[in-house]
Amino acid sequence: MSSSSSSPVARLTRATKSYAGKQVLNGVNLALEPGVVTALLGPNGAGKSTLAGVLTGRLEPSSGEVALFDRDPRDPEARARMGVMLQAAGLPDGLTVSEAINLQAGYFKRRLKTTDILEQAGLTALAKRPCARLSGGEQRRVQFACAIAGCPDFLVLDEPTTGFDADARHALWSNVRAKAAEGAAVLLATHYMEEADALADRIIVIADGRIVADDTPAAIKAKVAGSTIRLRTAQTALLLARLPAVAKVEKKGADTSLVTTNARATLTALFQMDPTLTHFDVMAASLEDALADIITNFDKEAL
Repeated sequence: MSSSSSSPVARLTRATKSYAGKQVLNGVNLALEPGVVTALLGPNGAGKSTLAGVLTGRLEPSSGEVALFDRDPRDPEARARMGVMLQAAGLPDGLTVSEAINLQAGYFKRRLKTTDILEQAGLTALAKRPCARLSGGEQRRVQFACAIAGCPDFLVLDEPTTGFDADARHALWSNVRAKAAEGAAVLLATHYMEEADALADRIIVIADGRIVADDTPAAIKAKVAGSTIRLRTAQTALLLARLPAVAKVEKKGADTSLVTTNARATLTALFQMDPTLTHFDVMAASLEDALADIITNFDKEAL
């Protein structure tokens, strides 16, 4: 990696983007630093894909400024230092995995060896398999391999572990951490809260085209005052919502989650309501809880 400068790798300044009169990005200011993994979170339609598209030069902002390595993101020299793994991207069916990766790597002056790319992406055993015979998860691994082929200083990953099993997911996480440790800025868009929590140094929450939270995972989770109680009970959600300090009730199969601002008060009343209760856990609020709380509060303020 050659990204040794402390200046931002990518930057948006008062950026807006509109489609058919509808504003999708609304005055976004953002700077991505070398060596930092940034997770971009938010509900569907919040503007995440548009923001990533503007940063990478696939979309032009309606107003404001965008810079990639202090250049226009469409500049060939800037693009040559970026690797992108899109949520949906085809592979050449007529090529083997090794041939497809070698073809992609050949577009870059500063490229990794094909054997190294295969090893890093966990594809060595699949090197001679035609792309047409890959599973969905295997295709995603090839797309990741293509994204890192040019030894990028800016790595953009859109839902990178869709279709992965647990081992493949953790292997990719290790690889992403290694890229950041080498100095790459990483922008991660994911719906897996565990993935964002495990990988990100910084989390940006976007809603209605605006950045509504920007902090470390720990600080984002701390925005939810209280704890989560997970339990199994026959009590209805309506009754549980009336317990002291309960802010949210969510049923997930046989389990129920209560977000509470005072776990002791909630549990005391809960035992009185259900003396037979034996299966429960109390834990700090999760990133998923924090994201839901941030979006809910933003929606209330926007009304």
